[in-house]
This record gives sequence, C-alpha cells and structure tokens, in this order.
Amino acid sequence: MSALNNFANHGHILSSPSKSIQESRNTHFFSINFSPHITRQNSLKIPSLSAKTSLVQPINAVTEDREVDSTEEISQENEKKESNGSEFVETKNSLSILLDKDRFLNAAIVLGAGTFAITKLLTIDHDYWHGWTFYEILRYAPEHNWIAYEEALKTNPVLAKMAISGIVYALGDWIAQCYEGKPLLEFDRTRMFRSGLVGFSLHGSLSHYYYQFCEALFPSNDWWMVPVKVAFDQTIWAAVWNSIYYVVLGFLRLESAANIFGELKTTFWPMLTAGWKLWPFAHLITYGVIPLDQRLLWVDCIELVWVTILSTYSNEKSEARISEESSEAKSDSSSSKLPED
Repeated sequence: MSALNNFANHGHILSSPSKSIQESRNTHFFSINFSPHITRQNSLKIPSLSAKTSLVQPINAVTEDREVDSTEEISQENEKKESNGSEFVETKNSLSILLDKDRFLNAAIVLGAGTFAITKLLTIDHDYWHGWTFYEILRYAPEHNWIAYEEALKTNPVLAKMAISGIVYALGDWIAQCYEGKPLLEFDRTRMFRSGLVGFSLHGSLSHYYYQFCEALFPSNDWWMVPVKVAFDQTIWAAVWNSIYYVVLGFLRLESAANIFGELKTTFWPMLTAGWKLWPFAHLITYGVIPLDQRLLWVDCIELVWVTILSTYSNEKSEARISEESSEAKSDSSSSKLPED
C-alpha cells in the first residue's frame, strides 16, 4: 500500500513536470511562431516609413518649388495681360480721340464749304432784293448765277475754269473714298486736297487751252468731225492727262520717281480703256452740242464720275504698295530679332 502511494506520488510528480514541459513548449512555440512575425513586421515598417519620409521630403520640396514657379509665371502672365490690356485700351482710347478729332475737322470743313457755297448761290441778288420773298430768291437764283458765271468766263476764263475743276476734283476724290468704304466724315483730307490741287492748278488751265487747240486743229463744223474729235480726245489727250494726273499725285505723295513710273506702266492701259466706257458717249455731246466756252463745265460734271475712277486707280496701287512694304519691313525686323543657332 505504501508502495502504491509512492508510485502514485511519483506519477503525479511525473505528470506535473510533463505538463510544465508542455506549457513551456507551447510558450516556446508561440514565442517562435508569433513574436518573430511581429518583430519582422515592426522591423519592416520602421525602415519603410523612414524611407518614405526621406523620399517624400525632397519630392514635396520640388513640388513646392514648382508650385511657386508656376504661381510666379501665372502672376507674370497676368501682369503681362493686364499691361497689354491697358496698353490696348490706351491705344484704343487714343485712336478714338484722334478719330473724333478727324470727324470734327472733316465735319467743320464740309459744313463750312457747304454753307459758303449755298450762301453765295442764294445771295447772288442781294444788292437788289428789296423785299423779295424766299420763293422769288429760289426762282431767280439759278438764272442769275448762270449769268454771273458767263460774265466770269468773259473777264477771267482760266481762273473760273480752274476754280470749277478744283472743286470737282476734290469732290470726286471724296466720292472715291466713300466708294472705297470709308465713312462719310472720315475721309483723308490730305488726299482730297491733293486731288483738288491737281484739278485746280492743271486740269482747268490745260483743258481750257486744249479745247481751243482742238478747235484750231479740226476747224470744220461738219457732223463727221465730231467722231474725229472724240477719237483724238480719247487717244492723245486722255493718255496725256491721265499720265499727268497720276505722276503729279505721286510726287505730291512724296514717292520716288521709280515707283511712280513703275506703277504708271501697270495702270496706264487699264485707265485708258476704262475711260472708253464713259467718255466717247459724253464727248458726242461735248463736241456736237456744247459751245466752246461751256465745254469744260459740262466735262467737269462728268468728271465727278471719272475722277472717282482715276483717284481709285491712283491711290489703290499706292496704298497696296505701302502696305506690302510695311509688311516686308515687319517680317524683316521679326526675322532679325530671332536668336541665331
């Protein structure tokens, strides 16, 4: 019995160590299986965070620099846009001011010239009105103005014809500018003055002597001489006068002789043939019906149409050449500013 108790005690002792050994094994198993796994994760996480931090810091710095540069570029672009916009607005305002001044001056010229002409025409009989009604003034003014014109032709025919031609050529150039698309009161005053000056100084005087020369050259009054005079007018005289008008206008524009004569060669035949569409029919009346002293007045009435054609031809070529030269100068300047490789 005592032996059995000893054996049981011994077995109990054996069982408890085995349990403790098993627990220690289990503990050791968990320590082997889990603690290294946790340690490995921790050991991996810590260097990855540090690596990310070390990589993110320069990336953030570069990103911030780029953002600063981009904001500076955007601000510079905005400043440029604002400056360009302000310059554009200032230029637009200055141009509008200049256009307003031009319109005002042109309106003043038109109003002054129109008022002067109407006043002179209506007050032709102011010396002996003596209570005339407005209807009587309008009734007798055309007739008495015609009488005054005939008296001027007798006393000073060249000056009277020069004045009429100057007025007609200025008006013809104004009509040409309006035909080209310019507003009514935005015409080029210098261009209109040049055309009027050519009409006053050359056309009136030369035409006066030309018609006398034509009558001396073809003295017969037979009906068959009318087509001969028209043919002479539309070949010799038309070529001479068109060339004079074109060359003198070119010199008044301060152009070089080479440009003037070069453009004259290209426009001579078109201008001459354009006149054949108008003048032969008008000159049938000029040489067949109109008296010698009144011919220039009739011709000047038709000149309102012809000067429009002449002025359009003359100034169209000049303006096209000037625009080409300015565009070529701009392209040359822009190419010279490009950096060399």
